[in-house]
Amino acid sequence: MTKIKLCGLSRPCDIQTANELRPDYIGFVFAPRSHRYVTPGQAAELKKRLSPDIQTVGVFVREDPRAVAALLRDGIIDIAQLHGGEDDDYIRSLRALTDKPVIQAFRIDTADDIRRAWNSPADFILLDSGEGGTGTSFDWTLLGALSRPCFLAGGLAPSNVGEAVRTLHPYAVDVSSGIETDGQKDSAKMEAFVTAVRAADEAAAPLSRFGKEDDL
Repeated sequence: MTKIKLCGLSRPCDIQTANELRPDYIGFVFAPRSHRYVTPGQAAELKKRLSPDIQTVGVFVREDPRAVAALLRDGIIDIAQLHGGEDDDYIRSLRALTDKPVIQAFRIDTADDIRRAWNSPADFILLDSGEGGTGTSFDWTLLGALSRPCFLAGGLAPSNVGEAVRTLHPYAVDVSSGIETDGQKDSAKMEAFVTAVRAADEAAAPLSRFGKEDDL
């Protein structure tokens, strides 16, 4: 089943909706320049309201590894997502401070970007069209077969995420602006996104159980 990450949550009502929808992950953005930014204190309060079955991902842009590790150590986040072009040395520095999982984001413009992503030392990679929350997608035909678990992001919305799941079969899909109205999370769009992902998975389930249509 495709895992779901609803990113950029910042209000108690966002957490309430997430608890009802049960995505696999929600994201807190710790990049001060983002309008989705939350402070560590705000994230801690929101985490208290979150179902323990949902993992929290902290999104960072060139943050001091010690600050990232502290949020992981304190249980405010479960996974660190690096969205600022951090290099392999940064990941090694972070791993010297924590054994929690790391997601490394890559902006995908060319086939060379895909090759760099496949070689990342991070636990997971995230494929995006920019530095995050741009609301635009990249050229999915660049991907070919996905050779490692990845989070697919960039321009996903309730209207196209089903196609992405059926076509690319990513480990997870990640959405932020695609579930917003006027810069705030929209509970109806959040529900529509989750429903679309699960419907695409359900449609694929019979084939995965019984073989390809041509084999029936």
